[in-house]
Amino acid sequence: MRHARRNVQRIARFAAIGGLACGGLMVTQAMASETSSDGTKAPNAETRAARTGQELVSELGTSRTAGSWIDAKGRPVVAVTDEKAAADVREGGAVAKVVRYTMRDLKSATEALKDAPKVAGTSWAMDYATNQVVVRADTTVSKAEWARLTAVAEDIGASVRMERTEGTFTPRLNGADALFAGSGRCSAGFNVTDGQDDFILTAGHCGPVGTSWFSDQQGAESVGSTVSGSFPGGDFSLVQYNAGTALSGADIVTVGNGQGVRIIGAADPAVGQKVFRSGSTTGLQSGQVTGLNATVNYPQGTVTGLIETTVCAEPGDSGGPMFADGLAMGVTSGGSGDCQAGGTTFFQPVTKALTSLGVKLTVDPAAAGQGAPSSGADGGTGNDAAAAVPPATSSTAPGAALPGAMGPAGTAPQGQTDNAASALDRLGEYRNLGPGLFVIAGSLLALVAIRIRSERGRKRYRNQYAQSWG
Repeated sequence: MRHARRNVQRIARFAAIGGLACGGLMVTQAMASETSSDGTKAPNAETRAARTGQELVSELGTSRTAGSWIDAKGRPVVAVTDEKAAADVREGGAVAKVVRYTMRDLKSATEALKDAPKVAGTSWAMDYATNQVVVRADTTVSKAEWARLTAVAEDIGASVRMERTEGTFTPRLNGADALFAGSGRCSAGFNVTDGQDDFILTAGHCGPVGTSWFSDQQGAESVGSTVSGSFPGGDFSLVQYNAGTALSGADIVTVGNGQGVRIIGAADPAVGQKVFRSGSTTGLQSGQVTGLNATVNYPQGTVTGLIETTVCAEPGDSGGPMFADGLAMGVTSGGSGDCQAGGTTFFQPVTKALTSLGVKLTVDPAAAGQGAPSSGADGGTGNDAAAAVPPATSSTAPGAALPGAMGPAGTAPQGQTDNAASALDRLGEYRNLGPGLFVIAGSLLALVAIRIRSERGRKRYRNQYAQSWG
């Protein structure tokens, strides 16, 4: 009988040890699925949500959807026009909202506005969350002009909403690093290349083709000259570096205080997504995307296809980079307000500019496969650079920035982000560890229980043996 119990205990012990090995393998596989062997990090929650919504809109088409956005809980939401599309959206992992107007309807409204007489100081953008096109007019628009524009909106219908706004819509001419020319001061955006030559991607309104740029206001340190661009219509341009310029750390954008952010790719933002901007006047600022496909009627001309945000900007910030999660998203075009009272700022999408110009971002090959870093900043719009620490922030050598570029000569190891949100994101990314850890914990408890039972059996046997010889 005693030998039978020993056999059962041995079997149970082997089973528990096997459970430990199995649980360890499950944890290893879960970690491998979240972070690959080369250190790949998953994109943060907002970037994943934006990607989910954009993919569902692309899959379902413009006749069944009307855009996507990120809600207050960080979830992807897709506007749909029928219950079948809503079911498809929910199956795809997003929240569905049934709306009246399709994307085609909203685009038709913007085309009607575009055909109307232009009024400087006005803008319009698609507000996916309300399923409307929002028309805004700044303080320079007269009552008569406002009345004419309102009549156009009423003819289009309820898909258009009219709003007045404070300030004046102007290009932010006058950083990332500052660029100086006879026309004023701008900010460098992102380093790009056509495979042979290197360029700075910046705003088109900063200067026409042929504009010479310098890294100092005295014009002693030449950077290069503008070789192509678009303004009005679009708002982007290429500044070609002088021959012989050697770029180092060209995939870094400076954000002030000797800090930099590594750029690993380009993407389109989603409405509701938090974004960061850096500029030579106001440094690092943050806010949210409020609209896409925006049109702005500047005094100098009309620019279309812009990103509308709550990020503040001031003269001199033009051309500066907008980014999130290590991804380039836009270059600063213009807007209203300032970084004391806040305002609206528009950005030229990077993806459209790269395609139009036939260039690509200059990225570090070793970092390009690392995935997008997780966010480490709070959700508010910051006026203080120190209060708006962006994702993927790393230390840089002070004063090591390239003339006219946004990249420092070298970067130290990435700094830590201290917001609780990043910790929650990392915890979420490793949620698949749970089953393996559960198996390990159960196996350990089983081994402890077997050990206790075995010791009790030995004690009883010794007592019985002692009594039989007593």
